[in-house]
Amino acid sequence: MKNEFTLAFNEVLEDKGLPKEVILEALESAMVSAYRKSVNASNEQPIEAKIDLETGKVTIYAQKEVVEVVENNITEVELETARKVEPEAQLGDLVVVESTPGDFGRVAASTARQVIQQRIRDAERKAQISYYEKQLGEIVSGVVQAIGAAGLTIGLELKTEATMPRKEMITNEHFHIHERVRALVADVKDSPRGPQIILSRTHRDFLRRLLENEVPEIFHGIVEIRSIAREPGDRAKVAVSATQQGIDPVGACVGIRGVRIQAIVKELHDEKIDVIEWNPDPAVFIAKAISPARVSGVYLTDQHSGNAKTATVVVPEDQLSLAIGRIGQNARLAAKLTGWRIDIKSLPEAAADALQKLATDPAVEALKESEHDNALRIEELLARKEEGKPLSPEEYDQMAKFVDRVERKSIAKSEEQRKQELEKLAEIKKQIPASAFELNILDSGLPEHVAVILQEAGYFSVGDLAMQVKQDPDLILGINGIGIRAMESIHELMAALDKQLADEQAALVKQAEETAEEMEVLEPVSEIELPAEVDVVPSVEVEPVLDVTVGETSSTETIEEPEPEKEPSLEELFTLRPEVLDTAGLLDDDEAEESGKAKKKGKKKGKSVVVTYDPDRDLTVVQKKHKRGGNDWDWDE
Repeated sequence: MKNEFTLAFNEVLEDKGLPKEVILEALESAMVSAYRKSVNASNEQPIEAKIDLETGKVTIYAQKEVVEVVENNITEVELETARKVEPEAQLGDLVVVESTPGDFGRVAASTARQVIQQRIRDAERKAQISYYEKQLGEIVSGVVQAIGAAGLTIGLELKTEATMPRKEMITNEHFHIHERVRALVADVKDSPRGPQIILSRTHRDFLRRLLENEVPEIFHGIVEIRSIAREPGDRAKVAVSATQQGIDPVGACVGIRGVRIQAIVKELHDEKIDVIEWNPDPAVFIAKAISPARVSGVYLTDQHSGNAKTATVVVPEDQLSLAIGRIGQNARLAAKLTGWRIDIKSLPEAAADALQKLATDPAVEALKESEHDNALRIEELLARKEEGKPLSPEEYDQMAKFVDRVERKSIAKSEEQRKQELEKLAEIKKQIPASAFELNILDSGLPEHVAVILQEAGYFSVGDLAMQVKQDPDLILGINGIGIRAMESIHELMAALDKQLADEQAALVKQAEETAEEMEVLEPVSEIELPAEVDVVPSVEVEPVLDVTVGETSSTETIEEPEPEKEPSLEELFTLRPEVLDTAGLLDDDEAEESGKAKKKGKKKGKSVVVTYDPDRDLTVVQKKHKRGGNDWDWDE
């Protein structure tokens, strides 16, 4: 029957869900430590502990030296005792013998209890961390356990405590003890004091998860949240788009009579939420982001400058305060939502800027003549506006069209200039070896202090430095710490780069020339090989005549005939000019053998060869055509 130790051991394992092997190993290690502490044994002495789970008995085994007379029971053992374990033990040997103290049971029980408790705490902590790491970025629900100046302490599942700092709480938000709270798991950390779980209600992903829970279309991916801009407790803007045609993303988020969005607003303590439809066109998207204000025009004045993207938004005069919002809140949220820097102007202000631009900006110089009358009219309208006289809607519309023409012309000119600059940079880049852009400025060979100054100025590679030197070397000279001597070193480096580029180009030219020479030497040669043996099947009907023309001769050309010679074989004729042969007939075995003995004596022009099959003689006959003079031709068989 199992003892109390075993029953308690198994109960703890089942209750906490801990691995048996892990706990057993930890217990044995703890027993060794307890033994060393109780007998004051050295850490260098090998000691092992064994636990019998059936009886709960703990046995300690220690390595000791075999001696004749024991002076230290901790490290020495008598020869007689050692031979009970090791029969061949001799004096001076090291043997492992049982060394369990008499009162070690009480110590073992106390140690086992402490180890098990510690292991339970460690296992629970690991389980908590593992569980909440999976919940990172998700909404959890807990109960407020404590309220302090630093924030809230919230009890979660798995007997876990989390904290919500004041900065992660919505402004003017108050909770009470035992009140249930929903929040986003913002961070999970492990510490000696246990897992640290940080909750947040101000994170924009908290609003994202609330929308996913309340709007089935978002949860199932039919509607996608593109971006979120939020000032917790006051206002938020959400850009959404539909992944399927025929779906109204804004209507799906708002719900019938606003029931869906109102549930989220209530959760966020009356935080106002603007849901707008995302658009791939930045101008349209920005115009919607400025809502609820009406927009007269959006002009992307710096669309391709990375993080410095700037958009000018023109609104009617009565919509200016609405577009900016309280303390600029609406404009800030729109900028966060779109990722653009937004400059909001009223229509009269934009018209005055357009007049100024028309008079001074070379980019719109082409509009001066065509817009002369319109400019005078706009000046008149602005003057009336300054006098406090009202303008009609038609006059405001005229003003808006004038601003639109000037701004669009300016943008088009800027795009053209940017294109030219890019082409210029591309041409400059061609003048620099590609390897220069991979070479760190610190490894360029420049004096160390010069290289460090250039690196701090933003020139991280030799290629970056070369680009600037070829554009405007005075800008490099203007860097603090760069003088005449430093510029001399830089120019020497640039000269080395130019030489490297020239060598690379020369190598490419040489390689191209060598390739061209090889192509000239290698002429295409087509070879037609006739089989040495051709099986003639009598039952197969053969075409009576097969014409093969080799070469061409005009009727007026005079050809000097050589002395009669042995006729060349058909194989030699084919080999003579293979590039003009179109087709060839096959010789029978006898004819091929006979023709193989012939040799070519010279080049012949103006000849034709006809291969015919004579059924009466059962032979293939080769006839050669000679020109005798005039228009008469002879055939030799």
